[in-house]
Amino acid sequence: MSDSKTPPSSPQQPSPQPSPQPSPPQLLSAAHVRALADQLGVRPTKQWGQNFVIDPNTIRRIVSLADLDGSEHVLEVGPGLGSLTLGLLDESALVSAVEIDPKLAGQLAETVQSFRPERAGNLRVMEQDALKLTPESFADFGDGQGPEVLVANLPYNVAVPVVLHLLQILPSLRKGLVMVQDEVADRLCAGPGSKIYGVPSVKAAWDTSMRKAGVVGKRVFWPEPRISSGLVRFDRREEASDELSREEVFAVIDAAFATRRKTLRACLAGIAGSPTRAEAVLRAAGVDPSARGETLDITGFTAIAAALRAAPAEDTTQAQPEDPTPDPTADATPDPTADDDAPGSGPDRAVPHVSGEK
Repeated sequence: MSDSKTPPSSPQQPSPQPSPQPSPPQLLSAAHVRALADQLGVRPTKQWGQNFVIDPNTIRRIVSLADLDGSEHVLEVGPGLGSLTLGLLDESALVSAVEIDPKLAGQLAETVQSFRPERAGNLRVMEQDALKLTPESFADFGDGQGPEVLVANLPYNVAVPVVLHLLQILPSLRKGLVMVQDEVADRLCAGPGSKIYGVPSVKAAWDTSMRKAGVVGKRVFWPEPRISSGLVRFDRREEASDELSREEVFAVIDAAFATRRKTLRACLAGIAGSPTRAEAVLRAAGVDPSARGETLDITGFTAIAAALRAAPAEDTTQAQPEDPTPDPTADATPDPTADDDAPGSGPDRAVPHVSGEK
């Protein structure tokens, strides 16, 4: 018989419990948004295109798609009651929030102080129309170089003019994510040959690459809009030409789409001085005079602008005979996909002010 004894078993150690995950920072809920609006006596207005985001998960999605690294200066246009502002402050170094509504602009800093007191010093509220911003608007904030990222819930009625204006005046912008009307998102990202390709598509391609990043349903807004919204992500790239100015090329784009169903020869007759000179310019640019504007990419329009600059002026001492050949493609029927948002694309176009949240 063995006198060996079985050693007593050691007490079983409890398995380690996973540490609780910290809850995400609080964002504005539907109740918060409505309470703030009641407190301020604010009712969303169509004049300023105000539709407030009331869903925190939508805010987190937008901030995530913006791909912020925590060190950047972000520009937000139309912060409204601050739903997106709080999310941006969590993921960026600085936020410049541009709001035209004086009541909303006055409340925003207080909302941030209540919900993110530790980040309140990283916010600058600018009560201003975004279409009137200049590079000097940001000279005394941060490093003075201007914001690097645009993240905004833009009012439907001015989305395209605001995006193009900011890209023009702020070379510091490297990327952005904007929420706009879903149809506008498709137009900004459209390519040549598409039925919705037009002025916004071409002008955006001058120095950016745009792609659609998603769709946002109507129910995450108060009040609920009639149509869904689209998310557009853009990244800055080199300008399409280092010899021609933006204005020169954009003038050709505006002329080419002034009447979409006409040939380029007919559309550019005004800017070129005559149909004959327009045809010569187009041939010099390697473009078929019978082509239409919606078939060209930004490179084609840049080539036309270069040829127009180089083309000899017409002899104005002799009367120019009228072009006897009518344009068989002319169609006076209004085009439902024409660019209604592009500045300067029609006579006496009134540009509305930029509001708070869409």
